[in-house]
Amino acid sequence: MRLFWYLLVMAGVTYLIRMLPLTLLQKKIQNRRLRSFLFYVPYACLAAMTFPAILSATESPISAFAALVVAVAVGFAGRGLVTVAACACVTVFVVERLLALL
Repeated sequence: MRLFWYLLVMAGVTYLIRMLPLTLLQKKIQNRRLRSFLFYVPYACLAAMTFPAILSATESPISAFAALVVAVAVGFAGRGLVTVAACACVTVFVVERLLALL
């Protein structure tokens, strides 16, 4: 029964976070700074959730960091998501093999 109340409260809080802006802010937001901030919120949340997982997903933090550097460089070069992911995977594979030799 206690779990039910936890789930109910969590669902209510999650619902309120999504519905309050829709009901309170019915006009278009005119402030450029606030609109810019709200534009980047999803990207910041995604980065905050995935960054710790990136550094702990491999056997060695060295290979994870190398893959992160390669992925950022390939991403800034304008490549697509599949290319970035493939380059990061290849980097992890190569660095793990090189570390095994040492």
